Amino acid sequence: MSDFVVSARKYRPSTFKDVVGQGAIVNTLKNAIANNHLAQSFLFCGQRGVGKTTCARILAKTINCQNLTADTEACNECESCKSFNDGRSFNIHELDAASSNSVDDIRALIEQVRFAPQAGKYKVYIIDEVHMLSTSAFNAFLKTLEEPPPHAIFILATTEKHKIIPTILSRCQIFDFKRIQIKDIAGHLAYIAGAEGITAEPEALHILAEKSDGAMRDALSMFDRMVSFAGKELTYKKVIENLNILDYDYYFKVTQAILNADIYSALLIFDEILGNGFDGHLFINGLGEHFRNLLVAKNPATAVLLEKGGALNQKYISQASAYTEPLLFKGLSIISRTDVSYKMAVNQRLLVEVALVKLTNLLIAPDDQVLTPVKKAETAGPVAKPVAAPSASTYKVPAPAAPKVAEPKQEESVQPKAAPKPNFASTSINKLIYETPAANEASDKQEAGEPEKSEPLPEAALAEAWNEYAQSIKEKKISFYSILINTIPKVMADNPSAFEVIVDSNFHQQAIEAEKTNLLDFIKAKLQVKKANMVITVSKTETQRKPYTAQEKYAAMKSKNPDIEKLVDQLGLGLDM
Repeated sequence: MSDFVVSARKYRPSTFKDVVGQGAIVNTLKNAIANNHLAQSFLFCGQRGVGKTTCARILAKTINCQNLTADTEACNECESCKSFNDGRSFNIHELDAASSNSVDDIRALIEQVRFAPQAGKYKVYIIDEVHMLSTSAFNAFLKTLEEPPPHAIFILATTEKHKIIPTILSRCQIFDFKRIQIKDIAGHLAYIAGAEGITAEPEALHILAEKSDGAMRDALSMFDRMVSFAGKELTYKKVIENLNILDYDYYFKVTQAILNADIYSALLIFDEILGNGFDGHLFINGLGEHFRNLLVAKNPATAVLLEKGGALNQKYISQASAYTEPLLFKGLSIISRTDVSYKMAVNQRLLVEVALVKLTNLLIAPDDQVLTPVKKAETAGPVAKPVAAPSASTYKVPAPAAPKVAEPKQEESVQPKAAPKPNFASTSINKLIYETPAANEASDKQEAGEPEKSEPLPEAALAEAWNEYAQSIKEKKISFYSILINTIPKVMADNPSAFEVIVDSNFHQQAIEAEKTNLLDFIKAKLQVKKANMVITVSKTETQRKPYTAQEKYAAMKSKNPDIEKLVDQLGLGLDM
């Protein structure tokens, strides 16, 4: 049995034309070789698996090729190319800076640079993961990198350009490798599948390309894994099963339920997703991406951003035609808020279900307010039709008209019958959503500015709450504790919902003012009152202030004993001001 070679190594490009997704960089390097405008130091930057080291090796091989082709490619037939392909070339040296990052390693490399190549024109030094070099190693490398011998070319590769010191960057010709596009990765996977005799569905290869995040090496690693799992037939179902990916069909079903305003179908689909072992956060993120794809599918100019493959693209375009752009904007807003709140939510399933309820009401509820669904369940009685007010921030159900009352025969007062409650189809949902008439009445009174009744404060309970707050801060704020226990709050006679606190100094007044909010909240919670106010008054009684500074102490002593001043003069003493 032959040894297995992973696809990333087996199908590694050996010429510039085999490089996938980096056309601009490949053309620049080929033109530099053709015009003999090669820099002596290159820096290849980009994320993992996009071809940095591969391009460095191809460049090193091509510039030493003895028989370049017309399109500036290595011939793969000369001795230089063969030695490179066999891994025995003395003109190419690779250094892994992740493991060889000391000053001594760089000094050993610099010693090798002095020697000219025995065969060929250039000696190429490829330093991979160059950002891992220590600062002292970078500094030791500076002079050689700036003025290398004519036969030496340095190619540095890194995934983190920002970690390289500016003096190194200024000495290199920088090439930024981009993420490889999904269609390019899928096309390359299809080529490899054909070469290996594997039957692969385009949707399956597209999923692998999408999950690789623009890295060809990652895509090839997943491809090998899927082949080990599925054998010679690579299908979409097997790929999403092995990679634990939520099927696109679920999102199409949910969005169709949203379009039909069918709350219950959407909730059942979500329950099925959870039953299959998928996380609610994964679902809400995927639904957000689905809405985004519907939005870009609305316009032919942006439909190219889908990158989902021909048949799937058409499915998105078809479903997007049933939605309006404002509807998709509102849906994305709801999903975005749910995504942000998911990790902090105690009941995460309920959070997603509430989002689905809001989404299923998008067709009739402006500003994502939740109203009665369009698709009603069958009920025995008549169903009230919801009416949305154009400018109201909350939606209220208008109370039905009171029934007519027959005139009494005698002069006795007749109480009108209670108005019947409106009949809604989705009773369980609307009980939670709609405001009750009593709540509406309270809201109207509050909007009309009707003053609330003031509750008198019980003085004994007030003093007890005051002392309890003082005890609660004793360990943290001992000075403020001393102020509180020496102060007694008194309920004001002219305003029973307020109390007065008399303090000895402005300092004490400022200290209590700083804690006023916390103190009042504590007292209102303890006394169970909605309103309480505190008035802080500085006592008018003159209190003797203790001397603190040296001047004040001297003045206090002199006021008690005038002879102290004579003693100071006789002894020639002076007070340090």
